[in-house]
Order: sequence, then C-alpha cells, then structure tokens
Amino acid sequence: MNLNSIGWSNFFAATFSPHAAQGRVPGRVTIAHRDRYQVYTEQGEITATLSGTFRHQCAEMQDMVAVGDWVILQMQPEQSTGIIHAVLPRRSKFSRKLSGAITQEQIIATNLDTVFIVCGLDYDFNLNRIERYLILTWESGASPVIILSKADLCPDLATKIAAVEAIALGVPVLPISVTTQQGLDQLQTYLQPGQTIALLGSSGVGKSTLTNYLMGTTVQAVQAVRQHDSKGRHTTTHRELLRLPSGALIIDTPGMRELQLWSGDVGLGDTFADIEKIGQRCRFRDCHHQAEPGCAVQAAIAIGELQPERLQHYQKLQRELDYINQKQDQRASLNSKARWKKIHKAMRQSSKYD
Repeated sequence: MNLNSIGWSNFFAATFSPHAAQGRVPGRVTIAHRDRYQVYTEQGEITATLSGTFRHQCAEMQDMVAVGDWVILQMQPEQSTGIIHAVLPRRSKFSRKLSGAITQEQIIATNLDTVFIVCGLDYDFNLNRIERYLILTWESGASPVIILSKADLCPDLATKIAAVEAIALGVPVLPISVTTQQGLDQLQTYLQPGQTIALLGSSGVGKSTLTNYLMGTTVQAVQAVRQHDSKGRHTTTHRELLRLPSGALIIDTPGMRELQLWSGDVGLGDTFADIEKIGQRCRFRDCHHQAEPGCAVQAAIAIGELQPERLQHYQKLQRELDYINQKQDQRASLNSKARWKKIHKAMRQSSKYD
C-alpha cells in the first residue's frame, strides 16, 4: 500500500524521519477500539495495540490515538500485528467537548482536509447547529463544505440554500439527493486521491447513505428516520476511515446529538466574519456590541445591514467559549498541582534511601 494514497505528505515525513533509524514504520489509524486499532501500513492493514510506555504517557483523552492519526509502529511480522509507540503531530483535528459535566476534549477525527457538514432538508434543518459545526471545523484546520441532503424532499430549496449561505460566508453549500442523484457530481472536486474528508452531522441526515453511494457498495447499515421529526438511530456505531474508489479517504462518524464547543477563538471569528469586520469600526476596541457609544455593530442592525438574531447567537457562543476556557484553565491548574504532588512524593521517598 502506497502511503501517499492514504494521506502521507512531507509534513508527516519530516517528523517521522528520526524514528526510521529505530526500525519503526508509519501507519494510519482506520478504526480505534478500546484496546486495539486497525491501521493502514505499506504492508497492508494490521491490528495494533499501544505500548505500555505510550499508554502510561497518555494523561488525557486527547493524548490517545484517534481515527485519522498517523502513528509510529514496531511491526511484528510473524503475527501480522504492530505496537504503537507514538502519534505523529496532527495537521488538523476536529474536537468537541465531551458530553456531560466533565470538562474534557473528545477528538472526533484527525488529519482532515475537508469536513462535509451534512444537514437534512427536513426537520433536521437547523441554522444554529450549522454555525456550531462551522466554528469547530474552522478551528480544526480543515475546510468546511455544507452538504444539504434530501434535496428531493424540500419544496423550498432556494430559500433554504439562501438561509445557509447567509450564515456560512464563503463556504460551499451543496444541495444533494442520493435518491435522485441530484448534485452528487459537485462532490468530486473534493474526492481527490489522498484527500481525507470527514462526514459530520446528526443521526438520520444521510451520512451512511452518502458513504454507501461514494463507496459503490453497502458498507454502512441504513435505517429509516421517524417521519414526524426526522430523528434517526445511530446506524454508524463507530468512526471508520474508508478508502473510496476515487482514491480519496472518508471518515464516517456516528450522529451527534450534542455538539458542545471545545475551542473556537479562530473558528468563531471565521464563522462570524461579518460581525468581526463591522466591529472593527466600533469606537472602542473592547466594545461588547450592546449599548456602548459608537458601536458600529448596533448601527449596522439599526439600518438592516445585520440581523439582530445573528448577533445574539454570536454573543451566546462567545459566552459559551469563555466559560469553556475558564473551565479548561481550572482543570489545567488542578492537573498541574496533582503532577507536582506526585513528583514531591517521589522525591521524598527517594531521599529515604540516600
């Protein structure tokens, strides 16, 4: 298997070169289970496990191996397996906050070129959710493309497209239907050999149906959605990197019921570039766009240049990011204290034997 065909580039080659002298090889993770991984290598697909040292060094979830990662392997050819010793630096990384009360990062996929944000043109259609996906995609380092699925079921397609284009400035918006083949040829631009695309969206929006179409065969189970609210079951139960006949690679993911932000200072600015640009005209640099004198954003709302709902959602997401950043700082401080406590304990135990 040629590494370039599965996304290898000079970026990864530069960081891998010191490990080649140790007889280790690179591989790309296709499936991540709890204690084992499927990995593409030049010798083919193998099953790999983590070395004890590497596992011990993984203090947080984000340190663990994720689908799309390039890893450093010690091959065990007699068993057609390998041992993972490290993860190469990631070129891009799509993350969200782990569901629940714990402030922790959950990595969805890594080393992406493009993210297909899939939204159904039925009851799933939600502009605020699309904005969240855009923030996280811009923050990841990949390029977003919005896929409006089930276009054949939408009686007001032009209106829906215009609404999405109004919030997704400069982002391609592609209405498609796998049933009628509408718009599918537009996807070929992104499905080039060696390119990696992630499919992200809620359950029931058609990610698995699209994956099956692009693969030319059924690789993911598909289930019907409820007619009254278009809610679907998780037909995809795990993340998996697949090689398409076109030579591109696609990562299908389970539907996301919750999409909490993890980081997004860059992504927020890119998603709401119109507000950020207008805000540069405000009298005060730290203007909160509320009741400050000389606020250009409020002036833009007054003359109809900007919708007040868009500003409200921008400010809501800004507050959410500020809260997450505060919780991350608190967690980092606690982790630092715990680490130094362990070091001091080890030093005291060592001094007993001096």
